Order: sequence, then C-alpha cells, then structure tokens
Amino acid sequence: LAPQAARGFWEKSLAAAARGERAVLGAWDGKNLVGTVTLLLDCPPNQPHRAEIAKLMTRTDYRGRGVGTRLMRAAERLAVEKGRMLLVLDTATEEGASRLYERLGFTLAGEIPDYALKPHGGLTGTLIYWKRIGQIS
Repeated sequence: LAPQAARGFWEKSLAAAARGERAVLGAWDGKNLVGTVTLLLDCPPNQPHRAEIAKLMTRTDYRGRGVGTRLMRAAERLAVEKGRMLLVLDTATEEGASRLYERLGFTLAGEIPDYALKPHGGLTGTLIYWKRIGQIS
C-alpha cells in the first residue's frame, strides 16, 4: 500500500472516529503501534443493535503473540458498552484471519467469491462471520 493511500485511509478513519461513527483501537509495545482494529458503529436505522469489525491488523513480527485476540476482545467489550448485541465481520478467504475469528466464537455465515482485490493483484473471496455479544436494549 502506498504511504499516501495509507495516510488517506487513516485520516478518514480517525475523522469518522471523532464523529462517533467508529472506534479505532490500537495495541502498543512501548512507542510502537503493533496492531489495530476498527469497530464500525454507524449502521442503518434498522440495525442499531449491531456493529461491524473492520481492519484487524497486526504487524507481522507480532503475530502469534495474542495481539489480535486482545484487540478483538477489547472491541467486543466496547460494542457491548455501546449497546450492541451482534457483531459481523468479513475476512479474506486466502490469508485471512478465519482461524482467529472461529477461536473467538464467531460463526461462519458463508463465502462470497471474488469479493475483493488482493494487495498484489487478482481477486479473493471473503468469508462472512457473526457473533452474538450482548442483549437487545
């Protein structure tokens, strides 16, 4: 990803967080940001009970150390605090984090082929997951 594109993505994401449309959580090792996850909260009017997990990212040299698990648990807690009772997410079929999500109790709803572009070209499918996390308020 080109630095300018990454900067633009994060500027838009943090602006949306400032408006309360999402929450961006980070995992730090000292001064180093080693992982992030975004909780999308701006859902349609008929879906105020759900939130979406987006962009769980962990530095490659920190994978397998529990960073993603801790970020996901923090996002779930925040979603419950925000009155959400259902989380949804998607992950790439190839090289995605499906095993992590399944270990955390997410249920596979299905797969959509050719859903997104791979970073280095070509198409990949996506796996759609859901998880109940709280009570309807």
